[in-house]
Amino acid sequence: MVGSAEELKALQPVVMKQLQTIFEKNRTGHAYIFDGEKGTGKKDIALFFIKLLLCLNPSKNVPCETCRNCKRVETGNHPNVKQIEPDGQNIKIDQIRDLISGMTKTSIEEGRKIYVLHHADKLNTSSANTLLKFLEEPDGEVTAILLTESYQSILPTIQSRCQHIKFANIPREILLKQLEEQGITHSMASTASMLTNNLETAVSLAHDEQFGLARKTVLKLVETVRKNVHEALLVVYEDWLPNFKEKEEVERALDLLLFAYRDIVAIKANPQSSCTYPDMMQSWKEIALNTTYDRLSNQMQAILQARQNLGRNMNRTLLMEQLMLDLQEGYTFV
Repeated sequence: MVGSAEELKALQPVVMKQLQTIFEKNRTGHAYIFDGEKGTGKKDIALFFIKLLLCLNPSKNVPCETCRNCKRVETGNHPNVKQIEPDGQNIKIDQIRDLISGMTKTSIEEGRKIYVLHHADKLNTSSANTLLKFLEEPDGEVTAILLTESYQSILPTIQSRCQHIKFANIPREILLKQLEEQGITHSMASTASMLTNNLETAVSLAHDEQFGLARKTVLKLVETVRKNVHEALLVVYEDWLPNFKEKEEVERALDLLLFAYRDIVAIKANPQSSCTYPDMMQSWKEIALNTTYDRLSNQMQAILQARQNLGRNMNRTLLMEQLMLDLQEGYTFV
């Protein structure tokens, strides 16, 4: 994952500014919740913040990375820093008791003590209540960093005692770059990055055969819808229905179909737009020239309606036949 202050700033500009300002103004709080989806850089930024708070020679609100403290934080050997991971499904009361006892021992070095709770939403009621007492009355200079992907699952009493630091989703251009660095084509990276903001999930989607097939089938369908309803229905019977049997697969395929029409709208407005399907740019430009915003809007509405009908368990074949007729509206029947 990314590590330098510059890379972290590109990933989470708002969060980094918040933390660097806290340090600069010497306003370090006793507890923070870092809240954001998987892959948004919470662990890396927590490490950066810990180094900054303990660094012996910080410069311009950035840790030096070379002093004894920075090196010990990096290798996980600083005695004043404790990390807690869930034990099985939960963070248990004994883990919190051990943590508190470790944090209150006099044998720890002078200076600030910092502990990080990974997946803080996994605190059970008893461990959360034990932590609460320590959050309210920490012993000396203590800072807690709670990491979570599920802020709403953390007890409101704990939320109210922590400063909430909200992590934004990764900027799409950074995710695209990370995917391409892993050898994924620009076209596939562009599509995968529209469906998830998480690097690991996007990589596994890009390598997934079923996803590749879904992408191909959707693009074939958009091409044939332009020609005539009979050809489009043929693609539905021969490719779509046999390939997408599970409800989740149909949902994803409808999302991919919606992204295709969104691409066409974007290109109609600005031919230089970045797309979900950059490999279809020529085709999208041609469609955009021969259609109106109204028609495109109706087509997108029809796809959204099909997605709702899927949720109501409408017969899949009927659903797709209806959708093909709706997408054809405004095209001439041959």
